[in-house]
Amino acid sequence: MLKKIVISLIRFYQVVISPLKPPTCRFYPTCSQYGLEAVKRFGALKGGYLTMKRILKCHPFHPGGLDPVPEKWKERKKH
Repeated sequence: MLKKIVISLIRFYQVVISPLKPPTCRFYPTCSQYGLEAVKRFGALKGGYLTMKRILKCHPFHPGGLDPVPEKWKERKKH
Protein backbone atom coordinates (compact mmCIF):
# COMPACT_ATOMS: atom_id res chain seq x y z
CA MET A 1 0.00 0.00 0.00
CA LEU A 2 2.71 2.51 1.02
CA LYS A 3 4.78 1.45 -1.99
CA LYS A 4 1.92 2.33 -4.35
CA ILE A 5 1.45 5.73 -2.69
CA VAL A 6 5.14 6.59 -3.01
CA ILE A 7 5.20 5.45 -6.65
CA SER A 8 2.11 7.58 -7.35
CA LEU A 9 3.78 10.63 -5.78
CA ILE A 10 6.91 10.16 -7.88
CA ARG A 11 4.85 9.70 -11.05
CA PHE A 12 2.85 12.85 -10.21
CA TYR A 13 6.13 14.75 -9.90
CA GLN A 14 7.39 13.35 -13.22
CA VAL A 15 4.20 14.15 -15.15
CA VAL A 16 3.04 17.43 -13.57
CA ILE A 17 5.92 19.23 -11.83
CA SER A 18 9.07 18.15 -13.67
CA PRO A 19 7.97 19.46 -17.12
CA LEU A 20 7.60 22.95 -15.62
CA LYS A 21 11.30 23.06 -14.68
CA PRO A 22 14.31 23.22 -17.00
CA PRO A 23 16.32 19.95 -17.18
CA THR A 24 19.18 20.40 -14.71
CA CYS A 25 19.77 16.89 -13.38
CA ARG A 26 23.45 16.10 -12.93
CA PHE A 27 22.87 12.34 -12.63
CA TYR A 28 21.77 9.52 -14.89
CA PRO A 29 19.15 8.22 -14.32
CA THR A 30 17.36 11.32 -13.06
CA CYS A 31 16.55 11.43 -9.36
CA SER A 32 12.86 10.79 -9.95
CA GLN A 33 13.60 7.79 -12.20
CA TYR A 34 16.12 6.54 -9.63
CA GLY A 35 13.49 6.90 -6.91
CA LEU A 36 10.92 5.02 -8.96
CA GLU A 37 13.32 2.13 -9.60
CA ALA A 38 14.52 2.06 -5.97
CA VAL A 39 10.99 1.95 -4.54
CA LYS A 40 9.90 -0.74 -7.01
CA ARG A 41 12.99 -2.84 -6.22
CA PHE A 42 13.31 -2.36 -2.44
CA GLY A 43 9.93 -1.09 -1.24
CA ALA A 44 8.87 2.27 0.16
CA LEU A 45 11.20 2.44 3.17
CA LYS A 46 14.50 1.15 1.77
CA GLY A 47 13.81 2.64 -1.67
CA GLY A 48 12.84 5.93 -0.06
CA TYR A 49 16.06 5.90 1.96
CA LEU A 50 18.16 5.35 -1.20
CA THR A 51 16.23 8.12 -2.97
CA MET A 52 16.83 10.60 -0.15
CA LYS A 53 20.56 9.75 -0.18
CA ARG A 54 20.58 10.41 -3.92
CA ILE A 55 18.72 13.74 -3.61
CA LEU A 56 21.14 14.89 -0.90
CA LYS A 57 24.02 14.33 -3.37
CA CYS A 58 22.45 16.83 -5.76
CA HIS A 59 24.46 19.99 -5.11
CA PRO A 60 27.00 22.06 -7.07
CA PHE A 61 30.01 20.39 -5.42
CA HIS A 62 29.12 16.84 -6.50
CA PRO A 63 30.23 15.89 -10.01
CA GLY A 64 27.12 13.78 -10.77
CA GLY A 65 27.36 11.16 -13.52
CA LEU A 66 26.13 7.58 -13.75
CA ASP A 67 24.56 6.43 -10.48
CA PRO A 68 22.30 3.39 -10.97
CA VAL A 69 20.10 1.80 -8.31
CA PRO A 70 22.03 -1.06 -6.65
CA GLU A 71 20.98 -4.57 -7.64
CA LYS A 72 20.94 -5.77 -4.03
CA TRP A 73 20.47 -4.05 -0.68
CA LYS A 74 23.87 -3.53 0.90
CA GLU A 75 23.79 -4.99 4.41
CA ARG A 76 25.56 -3.14 7.19
CA LYS A 77 28.69 -4.71 8.61
CA LYS A 78 28.18 -6.38 11.96
CA HIS A 79 31.04 -5.91 14.37
